[in-house]
Amino acid sequence: MMFKLKPAFKDYLWGGTKLKTDFGFESELDKLAEGWMLSCHKDGESIVDSGEFKGKTLSEYIGIKGKSVLGSNAEGYDFFPILIKLIDAKDNLSVQVHPDNEYALRVEGEYGKTECWYILDCDEGAELIYGFKKKIDADEFKRRIADGSFLEVVNRVKVKKGDFFFIEAGTLHAIGKGILLCEIQQNSNTTYRVYDYDRVDKYGNRRPLHTEKAIDVTVCDRPKYGTQPAEPPVPFGSGTSQLLTECRLFRVERLTVDTSAEIIPDSSSFISLIITDGEGEITDGSETLKIKKGDSIFVEAGSPKITLTGKADIIKTNV
Repeated sequence: MMFKLKPAFKDYLWGGTKLKTDFGFESELDKLAEGWMLSCHKDGESIVDSGEFKGKTLSEYIGIKGKSVLGSNAEGYDFFPILIKLIDAKDNLSVQVHPDNEYALRVEGEYGKTECWYILDCDEGAELIYGFKKKIDADEFKRRIADGSFLEVVNRVKVKKGDFFFIEAGTLHAIGKGILLCEIQQNSNTTYRVYDYDRVDKYGNRRPLHTEKAIDVTVCDRPKYGTQPAEPPVPFGSGTSQLLTECRLFRVERLTVDTSAEIIPDSSSFISLIITDGEGEITDGSETLKIKKGDSIFVEAGSPKITLTGKADIIKTNV
């Protein structure tokens, strides 16, 4: 079985309107900072948008069908394992860090957050913060936060369309203004802000910082992972497949389809397909869905072979 998902939207103060203008999403919110394209998180669930379960939340569908639809790789989780977002940063996001599982479970009661970013588009000169220029210790980090100089030692990276970043829990980071990206992450919403540019929300309030927790969990070193996809593109039907990352949490590929291609699901994992550009159709032999830029497709573990036709760019994720 496969079906479309309707995202949950967030209107954070740094967000823009590209998810409306470029992706065609409809919402009463003025800003669409994030679209939660695949989510079972309590802070914003995806809604089934086609087929017999249309109108139900993704977690309600799983509750009815059973966890077997997620595949054997998800059996060890007592929760849905990942969360996928589209993020439109019209302004800078806060400089922040996420805890690992051990700290987050002990302090926050949910799992930690390792994530990765695929840059879909960006303004010329756009940049993000990714770790530190050099290794520093926790005492220096704490001192620099206190005296306002820690931005002097962060690692700023110019970005371009197609760049990829793996953000391991504990890595200081920030998405810069003018960046549109797809984020694949652990199913967590725990964020510790270190700096927020002294901004205020629409009510005149500054968003809270989490300095002490950030000091607890930040790894004060350069990131351990490079900024390029894991492998070069390989043939995939009429197009290509490029492995972006493969770790114990998720496997992410970028697929390009020029006319047609096939995906063969297995019983190990469900598959998420986020259509980031183009349009076409997807069929499993018994059902056919029209797809376009901005669609999120969920494919059950063990589903029949699916065929993609048309011309499209797709982010494919499984666990």
